[in-house]
Amino acid sequence: LGECKALAYLNLETNQLRDDGAKRLAGALRECKALTHLNLAHNHYGDEGVVRLAEVFRGCTALAHLDLDRNDIGPEGAGRLA
Repeated sequence: LGECKALAYLNLETNQLRDDGAKRLAGALRECKALTHLNLAHNHYGDEGVVRLAEVFRGCTALAHLDLDRNDIGPEGAGRLA
């Protein structure tokens, strides 16, 4: 993914990525500046993974749609996304 600088839409719904996968994904998404839609629903992300993703989302200025439905996000993760 790090090489896909023009990637605009990514659907990774229901891939059971969990927090470890979120950490790896966060590293890959750093270069995806054109990303407008990202579906990460139903991947069992918890606060640890979401905190890592939230750091990257700050640099994703084109991101207009983010789906994190059906994950295990608690107060800490939600606070970082806000």
